[in-house]
Amino acid sequence: MLGEDHPHTLVSADNLARDMSALGEYKQARTLHEDTLARRRRVLGEDDPDTRSSAEHLAEVVLALGEAPQ
Repeated sequence: MLGEDHPHTLVSADNLARDMSALGEYKQARTLHEDTLARRRRVLGEDDPDTRSSAEHLAEVVLALGEAPQ
């Protein structure tokens, strides 16, 4: 078993959140993206490409929800 913070698990979580977003389940996708981003920051660091990718995916969902920062 890989564990919830294993990089492969985090890839799966990010993919699931993206699939949820594609299905229009933006609130659920946002929650999962926020969790995945937090775990990637903790495990991989802020500058890791996967962490940056998670941040971009979260931003896309926030925009889709019409909650862009001012």
